[in-house]
Amino acid sequence: MSNPFNDLISQAQQQDQPQRLLFLFAQIEKQESKKHKRRQRGSLVPVMCVDKLPGELSVFSEFTQEADQISSDWDFMLAAGLCGEGGVAPSSDDAEPHLNKMANDLMMGADLSKYVILDREANLVVLSAA
Repeated sequence: MSNPFNDLISQAQQQDQPQRLLFLFAQIEKQESKKHKRRQRGSLVPVMCVDKLPGELSVFSEFTQEADQISSDWDFMLAAGLCGEGGVAPSSDDAEPHLNKMANDLMMGADLSKYVILDREANLVVLSAA
């Protein structure tokens, strides 16, 4: 069976130019409906961001344990790749504005279809607007 996290790493390693992977960890902020007690609504809020070279990643559980040491208050992970140039991978400084954009996209309710979204068990997640 395919593992989306491993597929992400594999795809990044197969690109013509070196990649840096960008990760945004997000938490569900629940909002209870006063009219409909049975319906729960919520929004996703950014918790933390990190960038990694594909070679720095191997197993999803190890990566999430590392993340949990910083903050375990996350429910989903959004991922994207950043392409290098001239055979050189982007630096963490290069990644910073893209990580900020990911956080802004999440907070502003922008289209998140360009990101790979995984839950804590590495299952692919498709989000829809309420």
